Amino acid sequence: MPLVSFRQSDPRAVFLALALGFAALPGAVRAQDIVLKQPIACTLGETCYIQHYVDHDPGPELRDFGCGTATYQGHDGTDFALPTLAAMQAGVDVLAAAPGRVRAVRDGETDGAFAAGASVQDKECGNGVLIDHGGGWQTQYCHLKQGSVAVQPGTKVAAGARLGQVGMSGKAEFPHLHLAVRHDGADLDPFLPDTAAACGPAPTRTLWQDPPAYVGGGLLLAALTDAPPSFEAVKAGLPKQDTLPANAPALVLWAYGYDSRKGDEIKLTIAGPGGFAFAHDEVLEKPQALFFRYAGKRAPAGGFAPGGYTATVTQSRDGTEISRKEVFVTLAAP
Repeated sequence: MPLVSFRQSDPRAVFLALALGFAALPGAVRAQDIVLKQPIACTLGETCYIQHYVDHDPGPELRDFGCGTATYQGHDGTDFALPTLAAMQAGVDVLAAAPGRVRAVRDGETDGAFAAGASVQDKECGNGVLIDHGGGWQTQYCHLKQGSVAVQPGTKVAAGARLGQVGMSGKAEFPHLHLAVRHDGADLDPFLPDTAAACGPAPTRTLWQDPPAYVGGGLLLAALTDAPPSFEAVKAGLPKQDTLPANAPALVLWAYGYDSRKGDEIKLTIAGPGGFAFAHDEVLEKPQALFFRYAGKRAPAGGFAPGGYTATVTQSRDGTEISRKEVFVTLAAP
């Protein structure tokens, strides 16, 4: 959630900006609809994903623009997430979604403070940048990595200009960029800016230059290991293993995904030399923003046969496969 609304219609906005160490600039002339580019330097569906969309349901239920539940109560932006902390530490740039002038910035907030139990009251956005695009349009970029903010108030930026890097500052439990879009002080969903329009995965009006495809959850990572890892280790980022010893105590297939729904089916299969086969099916009992499942088989007497092992994880929803990951590992003789 953003730290401060910075709404032009709110007379307290400039005072709050200054009180929190931001420098405010006057607005610009009115213009047509803003046109947005992807605000993060990654490949959606491969090196990053959208964890949460704007919540369109005015009541206690959840509804994203695609009629799904990839959001949470009152969420007012789009969360572009990284799958692991290792990806965040390696560095992924946050980019200006449209040309404009930097209105306010903040840096210096610690990454991971909220996840560690620290209070982030009045600093929910963490390290961030606010850009004025004229015509009443603004974009705000939250949860940037500490020390990464690369612009100053008053800086004129082009679309695609580097603003900083994805972090986990402020009220963030996972590394991501929270992008908020506002027009005349009102929060808008860039996927479905017409608040009265019906939801659906292909809205007739969007603010994106190249609209990202709607994805209401899926698999992020999968791997074959010789023991089940902890969920914390998976979220931190485990090194890829292409080879395991044939005398490994077990073969374990694990899967890490996001925005599951109650009733989603996860299938894990392993096939290998000599007719080796393993399969495990599980139906998820509740929705989860992030989920982790694993299953496997202990080594037979004499160990596993050396050679190549192929593992597949699928996630299905309402009888339709929505995501798949395949893994290949070689078991080598000691």
